[in-house]
Amino acid sequence: MTTSPARRGRPGYDLESLLQVAVKLFNERGYDGTSMEDLSRKLGITKSAIYHHVRSKEELLRLSVDRALDGLFEVAASTEQLNGRAIDRLEHLVRGSVLVLADRLPFVTLLLRVRGNTKVERSALARRREFDRLVTDLVKQAEAEGDVRPDIDPAVAARLLFGTVNSLIEWYRPRRGSSGAELADAVCKMAFDGLRA
Repeated sequence: MTTSPARRGRPGYDLESLLQVAVKLFNERGYDGTSMEDLSRKLGITKSAIYHHVRSKEELLRLSVDRALDGLFEVAASTEQLNGRAIDRLEHLVRGSVLVLADRLPFVTLLLRVRGNTKVERSALARRREFDRLVTDLVKQAEAEGDVRPDIDPAVAARLLFGTVNSLIEWYRPRRGSSGAELADAVCKMAFDGLRA
């Protein structure tokens, strides 16, 4: 007769719930200011129970920022599959990015606060720069197609556009009865009415 191994740690804590708590603490205290001891106290479990799920605090950070980055790159991949004008693909990318932010707000907040102090943070920043290049390329294509005002540098337009999207982490709080889609509509209306030629 085989028996399943005893579950370690407090019942109810799996990797997902561990990530939710870790991201909350990283956002409140900063990654460097959060210890595994802080995390174990907040969860009410031992550090060894945490290590049952992850190897290190750095792995928690990687999993957390990847949650945000993976969502953004999924939107970028769906954008690349679209046919049509670059301005419409750019709007699709912005709209999808706002939806990712609304859905994964704590993870995106953490991503936007990393500064490159660790290998994981430097990797996350490199992926963010790659995403920024995709946005800039779309703005350049839209300008070449005559759909974006030619008096705005494409790199500046891309930074301003995603600066607006990224600023949502500072004030957006999901409310009952509101949706990320409404927020995406508002951002796209404001941004693209001013950007279109």
